[in-house]
Amino acid sequence: MAGSIVFDPLLPWPVIIALAALSALGVALALWRGLQGWALRALAALVVLAALAQPSYQIEDRAPLSDIVLIVEDKSASQSLGERLSVTQNAADTLAADIAARPNTEVRRIEVGDGEADTGTLLMSALSDALAEEPRGRIAGMFLLSDGRLHDLERTPDLPAPLHLLLTGKETDWDRRLIVKNAPAFAILGEPVTLTLRVEDEGAAPGATQTVIDISVDGAEPQRFDMPIGQDIDLPITLPHGGLNVIQFTVPEAEAELTDRNNTALVQINGVRDRLRVLLVSGEPHAGGRTWRNLLKSDSSVDLVHFTILRPPEKQDGVPVTELSLIAFPTRELFLEKIEDFDLIIFDRYKRRGILPAIYLDNVRNYVEQGGAVLVAAGPDFASADSIYRSPLSEVLPAEPTARVIDNGYRPAITDLGERHPVTSGLQGSDDWGRWLRQVEVDPKEGDVVMSGIDDKPLLILNRVGEGRVALLASDQAWLWSRGYEGGGPQLDLLRRLAHWMMKEPELEEEALWAEPTGQTMRIIRRTLEETVGPVTITRPDGTEEEITLNEVSPGRFEALYTGPEIGLYRLAEGDQTAVVGLGPAAPREFEQTIASGTALEPAIDSTRGGVRRLENGVPSIRSVGMGRPAAGRGWLGITPREAFETMDVTQTPLLPGWLVLLITAVLILGAWLREGRRT
Repeated sequence: MAGSIVFDPLLPWPVIIALAALSALGVALALWRGLQGWALRALAALVVLAALAQPSYQIEDRAPLSDIVLIVEDKSASQSLGERLSVTQNAADTLAADIAARPNTEVRRIEVGDGEADTGTLLMSALSDALAEEPRGRIAGMFLLSDGRLHDLERTPDLPAPLHLLLTGKETDWDRRLIVKNAPAFAILGEPVTLTLRVEDEGAAPGATQTVIDISVDGAEPQRFDMPIGQDIDLPITLPHGGLNVIQFTVPEAEAELTDRNNTALVQINGVRDRLRVLLVSGEPHAGGRTWRNLLKSDSSVDLVHFTILRPPEKQDGVPVTELSLIAFPTRELFLEKIEDFDLIIFDRYKRRGILPAIYLDNVRNYVEQGGAVLVAAGPDFASADSIYRSPLSEVLPAEPTARVIDNGYRPAITDLGERHPVTSGLQGSDDWGRWLRQVEVDPKEGDVVMSGIDDKPLLILNRVGEGRVALLASDQAWLWSRGYEGGGPQLDLLRRLAHWMMKEPELEEEALWAEPTGQTMRIIRRTLEETVGPVTITRPDGTEEEITLNEVSPGRFEALYTGPEIGLYRLAEGDQTAVVGLGPAAPREFEQTIASGTALEPAIDSTRGGVRRLENGVPSIRSVGMGRPAAGRGWLGITPREAFETMDVTQTPLLPGWLVLLITAVLILGAWLREGRRT
């Protein structure tokens, strides 16, 4: 029970104050004129003003509410180090029992795990959510059982009671971690990319100045180098191939080190070509020549060298050569000295005319076998006696001309094999493509026929020769699509894919295995020309293996989703195809800093006059302290009793009944009148 005097004025307070001022003025006037009843008049005014304020005596029937103490238990990944989890659990049980034994006190225990998508430890978010669910007027204290390494300090709420941190780590803990400061997503093949590495020792480290680091690319045998501790080191790395390169850096675990989870870093860099050099040789001017030129010039990553033979040597028209060309055709320089500088050579309707001697074409054959690429866009020239096939290039070309040229309209079509080949797969709508009007009949010797023409005769043949690649397009009519003839067709996509396949772009390999990681999950992709594939063998970072079956999602493309149980490097294998991929972040956020510390939380703790204590020294005792008083001392931590209550019933009794107000007022006014009248 609790009583108090409350007011429920009949008039607004400003009006009552104005009346009080007017009454005071009247009393002052009576006093100035010397009237004997001024005191009685003042008392009468006070009684009237008090009546207008309408005072009442209020009695509340209150039910006391218990105080609430929050215990937040950090069970994130960094708490799994050493004995931190067991220490946290035992301390939370002891603390909860101690607090629950106090009169009129309740305990709320909140567990905090790892944040999603490597967001770290979200202690303040959990504390904010807990405070939002409880009446702030009942919160008597908050205890955080953690290593102090949180990642959402900016979400610290307005704290209504003392906040305390009980550290789970030990003062003797120390840890060594590897930091990759810059890791670009892309790098140019053939040019070194510089990565900045740093090895740091934290905590009670032994004071070493040097260690070693192992570096491996795509899971190959690692190379070992000396590495100073506490210094930034710039490491130049040249990527070995195009596409995804997985680079792993590892520092060996040191004796008594807290964990080796932050001694390894994975960096995934895509290797891209800076410039692709293409040599285009047109045997004679024709409409298709501009198509090839426009295609290659439209790609900013392609350096094009284009020569068109305007006049063959046998043509004698008396026009000086200097008036026919801007520069002489540097055949020796291009086909003997600098042929290795080109990624692709295109012969567009070229035939033997004595301009390129057999020794030059033999050098082109050797260039293909050593890893180069040649594309032949054939016209009637390919079927003639002067065909480029009647040269040393016949050893690498995938088909032989029959000397027949078919001048009939037809619609190019994708073969069954072409549906699976990355150069032609997905080129839908062949029934609506425009017609081509000419095709050179060829007899395939080897390679993959991915497109067909008249009577299903081979139109586009792809082949691998030695380390290189060769393509034969048995028509010079692709330019009709670019002109929109009869609706046109996917000329740009087809020729671009063809050129990039020949230049060995990884995304166009017909036999390939790779994975696309997203967090801890990867999409495994197997592309093949075969109709079926076997299961993919996955080797985890710990060396264990498991198999996963792929499902065909489109012709020649098989996929499956796989979630890795741990962060690290995974190896994939299916048949003769292998791949490596890194799952998880390059350096997990939970293990970036592992030494227990209360430095980050000190501002929030100090603002509530709380304290930081290490659990290795035991669980502190709990005391009650007043609001605003220091809440931490030697061996103890404080909570603030809030004395909250719930009002069950309220009773109000007027202090001045109406009849009594009238009686007192009348008596005082009458007394003042009689006193002043008697005097006169």
